[in-house]
Amino acid sequence: MHLPPVGLGTMGIDDPDAIATALSVGYRHLDTARIYGNEAVVGDGLAATGVDRDAVTVATKLWVDDLGDGDVGPTARESADLLGVEALDLLYVHRPRGAYDPETTLPALDRLVDEGSVREVGVSNFEVDELDRALEVLDAPLAAHQTELHPLFYRPELLEHAREHGYAIVAYSPLAGGRVSEIDAVAEIAAARDATPEAVAIAWATAKDPVVAIPKASSERHLRANLAAADLDLTPEETAAIDAVDREEELFPE
Repeated sequence: MHLPPVGLGTMGIDDPDAIATALSVGYRHLDTARIYGNEAVVGDGLAATGVDRDAVTVATKLWVDDLGDGDVGPTARESADLLGVEALDLLYVHRPRGAYDPETTLPALDRLVDEGSVREVGVSNFEVDELDRALEVLDAPLAAHQTELHPLFYRPELLEHAREHGYAIVAYSPLAGGRVSEIDAVAEIAAARDATPEAVAIAWATAKDPVVAIPKASSERHLRANLAAADLDLTPEETAAIDAVDREEELFPE
C-alpha cells in the first residue's frame, strides 16, 4: 500500500482539533490503536474536515486482549464505528502477545479483508521469525510492520526483511521520546543545515527504504515542521554519522 513519508502518531492526543489541524496542513495517514483509547477522537477530527475520506489512510491496532478468533471481527468493527469509517484502511496486530495465535488470529483478519471491513493487514512489534510465520499463514498481503525506530534504536534486520518481502516499515517514536536534540550527531547536522533535530531524525528514518514515520504532534507549528522534514535530504555522510550513534535504548520494550 502507498503510505506518505510522514504520518501522524496519535498516542496521547485527546483533542479532535489536533487531528483536524493535521489533516488541514496535509497529513494523510492517521495512526491510532485500541489501547490508546482515542479512536473516537481521531474519528471526530476526521469528520470535522473536508478532506476526501479516500485520500486518508486510517490505521488502528488490535490490543493483545482482542486477538482471539471470536474477538477480532467484533473489535475491528467497533473500531471502525468509533473512527466513523465504513472500513479500516489498515488494521494491525499490536503485539504478538496475549490471545495472539497466528493460526487463528491471522485467518480472522483475512476474513475481515474478504468481507471488506478491512482493506490492508499489518503487524507491530514482531520479530523476524514471527514475521515469517505471519507471511506463511496470511492470505492477504502483509502491508506494513510497525516498529520502534529512531536514532537511538533501530534494527537493520527488520528493514532487510521488509525489503525482501515487499511491505512497509512504519516507524513509531521517530523522535526518541523527545531526546533527539540530545544526540550530538543529530544536533550537529541540524545546526549545519539550519534545521531542527526533529526534522533531521525524521529525514534519517524516512531515507531508509521502505520506512515511513509517524511522529506525534498536536500544535500546528510542530505538525508542519514534522511534515516538512520529508523534504530534507541528508547526505550519505550525514546518514552514516547518525547510523554510528551508540544506541540500543528501546523506549517500549516488552
